[in-house]
Amino acid sequence: MLTDTDKQHLLSLARESIRHGLDYGSPLQINSHDFSEALQAQRASFVTLHINGQLRGCIGSLEAREPLISNVVMNAFNAAFRDPRFAPLGSNEFDSIHIHIEILSVPEPITFASQADLISQLRPGVDGLVLSDGAHRGTFLPTVWEQLPQPEVFLQHLKNKAGLPAEHWSDSLVVERYETETFEE
Repeated sequence: MLTDTDKQHLLSLARESIRHGLDYGSPLQINSHDFSEALQAQRASFVTLHINGQLRGCIGSLEAREPLISNVVMNAFNAAFRDPRFAPLGSNEFDSIHIHIEILSVPEPITFASQADLISQLRPGVDGLVLSDGAHRGTFLPTVWEQLPQPEVFLQHLKNKAGLPAEHWSDSLVVERYETETFEE
């Protein structure tokens, strides 16, 4: 768990990274050693941007490969300027963005014998899922349960996101779960 101070550092640096991107075309450069041990720990995150309640960008990492503070700064920049679903954020939008950060736990595999068994193990509102089968891979953060509260429908949409048919099933299907610590401006 992060302290309130750590959360505020992450939110303000996410915003600064987006501002830096607007001004200079690159993410904010930081020295992770200037921050608390919790922010220096290798953790994965997602940064989601909204304007007037509408999604404006969301980029993240599933695997921890760098200090959390660096991960959030880069993901904030990428959510604003590199989400392929949206045009890069314009300076006229900057004051309207609402930043939402989710810090991921390490994904853990779910053992299941069938689709019904998998569905019975899902925890709506708690689990983020990573689904993969061969070259297909997709994830839904726990917040997606708000739009897709039924486990079977959640799983079908996640398969679609991974590039698979909603009814796809195979013995090579792998599903991992993670939880998030979530906070926002």
